[in-house]
Amino acid sequence: MSTDVVSRHVSQVIHADPRVIYDFASDVRNLPRWAAGLAKSPVVIQGDELVVESPMGAVTVRFVPTNEFGVLDHDVTLPSGTTVNNPVRVIAHPDGAEVIFTVRQIELTDEEFERDLRTVGEDLARLKDLVEAS
Repeated sequence: MSTDVVSRHVSQVIHADPRVIYDFASDVRNLPRWAAGLAKSPVVIQGDELVVESPMGAVTVRFVPTNEFGVLDHDVTLPSGTTVNNPVRVIAHPDGAEVIFTVRQIELTDEEFERDLRTVGEDLARLKDLVEAS
C-alpha cells in the first residue's frame, strides 16, 4: 500500500439534462440500481446518514445537502472506521451531461484501487443506461 493518497477521475457522458441525472443519482432509493460498488441492497436512512451493505461490508454514507450545482459529494465510513470523501459532479456537456467521480486510493493496494476504478466506471455506465432509458 502506498503512503501517498492517489486520486483518479472516472467520468461518463450521459445524453440527458444534467438536472435529470442529478435528480436520479441523488435519490438514495436509486443507489442500489446504479451504484453497485456502494450499495448492494436498499439503503437504511438514519437521520442524515445512510447505512448500506456494500461489497466491503456495512458502511455509513453521508451526502452533501441537495443543491443546484450538481454536487453529489459523499463521505463513506468504511468498516475500519476510516472515512473517505468521494467528490462527484454532474456538469453540463455538449452532448448532455458528464458525471465525474474522483476515486482515492485510501487503504487499498494498487490492485484494489484498479478494481475500484473499474467498479466506478461500471456504476457510471449503469447510471447512463438507466437515465437514457427513462
